[in-house]
Amino acid sequence: MTSTVPASVTRTAEGSALQAVLLDMDGTLVDTEGFWWDVEVEIFAGLGHALDDSWRHVVVGGPMTRSAGFLIEATGAEIALVDLTVLLNDGFEDRITRSLPLMPGAARLLDELAEHGIPTALVSASHRRIIDRVLASLGAGNFHLTVAGDEVPRTKPYPDPYLFAAAGLGVDPARCAVVEDTATGVASAEAAGCHVVAVPSVAPIAPSARRTVVPSLEQVDLPFLRGLMPLR
Repeated sequence: MTSTVPASVTRTAEGSALQAVLLDMDGTLVDTEGFWWDVEVEIFAGLGHALDDSWRHVVVGGPMTRSAGFLIEATGAEIALVDLTVLLNDGFEDRITRSLPLMPGAARLLDELAEHGIPTALVSASHRRIIDRVLASLGAGNFHLTVAGDEVPRTKPYPDPYLFAAAGLGVDPARCAVVEDTATGVASAEAAGCHVVAVPSVAPIAPSARRTVVPSLEQVDLPFLRGLMPLR
């Protein structure tokens, strides 16, 4: 279930156009995109199929049903989508129980946003069971709201997750900064009308009018995020 939002969410500094920061999880805050691929390779090896490394760019960042469905079709593996989804979640949960490295700059950025009372949301295509496990290490208190991929009618690349997060925080999507690491997540945030900071984890992402691309989260701080949109 999506976490509740406090009745009164602290606003950003007067005069700033930035109202909230919405952050992806896998590959953005936690270094886990490789975990998903490792689990997929392991599961399909058990089914007698080798995954082509080029497929990694296809499955990264999307909803599990899309990624799992693609791999079933690409390999011809005899397994139902619902069964594969269970195996993937179980395998990933086991990996993060053993190790959950944060991306460089993640802890510092979350601390800075909390220190300045910036409303934040964690917006992920991962299922709730996975998000809650990650939050045990990432810190649930760092977020006013969390949105899981199995809690919205349509997950990334559709705009629903980010629109849901903005509505839950009571802010304008156009005055939200989103931090994402994949093209799928970027597409979702831009479709919602947000300003995007892309920190590519697996595949390159090109800059555009409402999208700034940086090599690392270490380049992202509150002044940087406020500078994404003009004052109003």
